[in-house]
Amino acid sequence: MQWIDEYRSKMTTADQALQVVRSGNRVYIHQGCNEPEVLVRALTRRSPELHGVEVIHMATMGNADYTLPEHEGHFRHNAFFVGGNTRQAVQEGRADFMPVFLGEIEELFRSGALPIDVALICCTPPDDYGYMSLGPGVDITLTAAQFARHVIVQVNDQVPRTLGDSFLHVSRADRIVEASQPLPEYHAGAVTDLHRAIAGHIAGLIPDGATLQMGIGGIPNAVLSALHHHKDLGVHTEMFSDGIVDLILAGVINNRKKSIHPNKVISGFALGNKRLFDFLHNNPIFEFHPTAYTNDPFIIAQNQHMVAINSAIEVDLTGQVCSDSFGPVLYSGIGGQVDFIRGAARSKGGLPIIALPATARGETISRIVPQLRPGAGVVTSRGDVHYVVTEFGVAYLHGRTIRQRVEALIPIAHPKFRDDLLDYARRMNYLGRQAAATPVA
Repeated sequence: MQWIDEYRSKMTTADQALQVVRSGNRVYIHQGCNEPEVLVRALTRRSPELHGVEVIHMATMGNADYTLPEHEGHFRHNAFFVGGNTRQAVQEGRADFMPVFLGEIEELFRSGALPIDVALICCTPPDDYGYMSLGPGVDITLTAAQFARHVIVQVNDQVPRTLGDSFLHVSRADRIVEASQPLPEYHAGAVTDLHRAIAGHIAGLIPDGATLQMGIGGIPNAVLSALHHHKDLGVHTEMFSDGIVDLILAGVINNRKKSIHPNKVISGFALGNKRLFDFLHNNPIFEFHPTAYTNDPFIIAQNQHMVAINSAIEVDLTGQVCSDSFGPVLYSGIGGQVDFIRGAARSKGGLPIIALPATARGETISRIVPQLRPGAGVVTSRGDVHYVVTEFGVAYLHGRTIRQRVEALIPIAHPKFRDDLLDYARRMNYLGRQAAATPVA
């Protein structure tokens, strides 16, 4: 156990460890519920003496004070995915957004296109062999730690020890800061009747033995709740949340029928609360892998009956999907939506699904729209879209003409907006001369 002496020699305080950061450096922060908050606060305390430090990460659930106006010029955040704690800074121009497929971020680290000077990560205490687990956040962090010039680890004994390709050896750390604290938690909003209506349509599409990918929020949680009568489901996903636990305990998710990695839940990271973290600890049903693997469409496609469920802000009548912005106002990011839509599309019996409520703002705005708002980003192209689901039903678009897409999408829009959508389609000659006078729904 020679690593013990090495471990002890690297132990220091957070403030001493963060002295390694220099002006102009690029600093990576472990994302999700694994944010090393003690290290992040120490970094922020150095603000007055630093200038032009770029802070990169996906969405974090903890502290992001480096994005506050008083730190402008000292730190500038570059978001791979815009989280709630950094959204205002991005929208006000004090932070940047990088549109990138989640599965392709790590290659930027490997190739040197996005070199990392300092990586701040959070791990479990080392095991008997000197390996520290990255807990519920392997994602892009393991690769970031492998290629960073300096690695600072917050060792937190409250991080669950997860299994898979999820370990970093003590020898890779340059500084170690022991700091025990509860992990930042993610709490999903309440599941509504609207979510349940959408979920009912989706659950009806999913066969027994399917492999699932779904995100977080009301619709994914409602879908999970609607699957209790299904059998032999599996999971291959970029991330998951608390809703998966009950289905595993009920035996609905057992991963027995998976084409690859049978008997295992494959994921890059998890967002949730302490109940989920406790369930993950040393649980051999879970295998965590870097996102470059979990989100590789060629890997995803090897799962037969792969079901990918992803959300959207709006979908236009030709099938274009915007899921990262309200017009030009950035809200989230590309994430893994396209990775999994394309992977599921190439899976034998796969189901690539875009799910969204038909309206927003108290039914005053339709989310099935004539055309995307000016400045809106097309995350999933109309060539990639297969299923679109709202509370009013399912539209299948793949291999369909623009006319057929219009005829499928208008019936799943809210009834109060269908006439306007039909009128637009007629004016654009989407329905053809003979069909233009015939009602769609």
